[in-house]
Amino acid sequence: MNRIDLSGQVAVVTGAAQGIGLAVAKRLAASGAKVASWDLAEENHAAVAALGGETIAVRCDITDWESVSAALAETKKKLGAVTILVNSAGIAGPNALVEDYDIAAWQQILAINLTGAFLVNRAVIPDMKTGNYGRVVNIASIAGKEGNPNAAAYSASKAGVIALTKSLGKETAGFDIAVNAVTPAAARTRIFDQMTEEHIGYMLAKIPRNRFVGVDEIAAMIAWLVSKENSFTTGAVFDLSGGRATY
Repeated sequence: MNRIDLSGQVAVVTGAAQGIGLAVAKRLAASGAKVASWDLAEENHAAVAALGGETIAVRCDITDWESVSAALAETKKKLGAVTILVNSAGIAGPNALVEDYDIAAWQQILAINLTGAFLVNRAVIPDMKTGNYGRVVNIASIAGKEGNPNAAAYSASKAGVIALTKSLGKETAGFDIAVNAVTPAAARTRIFDQMTEEHIGYMLAKIPRNRFVGVDEIAAMIAWLVSKENSFTTGAVFDLSGGRATY
């Protein structure tokens, strides 16, 4: 593993109690960053305790502005001003045709995946501007580029994350702030529990590498994106689709 120097940085990782978020939190902590895991899951404290270093678990509902604001205040009090944000929290939701899609499920997926991304970005950007430094990575999905059948809500929410990233990247381009997105193919995490076997098979069949992406592979790319070395690229989308993406 290449060691990327994140010494002196304070990172927030949403959804870091498990899956991609946990892998990212581990990688950032190993690189010297102070890490705050913002998550609602009960296992958040145990997951963070295993990271070692200066890490804290913060209970946060990213769909609620007051909860996000409280999480930011707690993080700043315990670790300092946030210089890195990796927004990983998200859900897949059910698989169904658009005409059959449960409206409440649609609203929940958009609230977590898109509105949640908006709120956590909204929270951390002011201090990054004040300090003239910041690195943000929003985890989108290849589904946000191509649209997966029977997953309209997830696909739409991740397309929104890509557009949000591009807009914010332009808004902050006059500062030493980089705002980028990554678009992974499916990774075998607990999010698969929300999908049908048919849908999982469809996703695998679309990946030229003929395997799912590893969470450590995603964390490796993100570790560079949140480093000082990524000083020019912003508002960009980095592919992690194993050759599936066509743009």
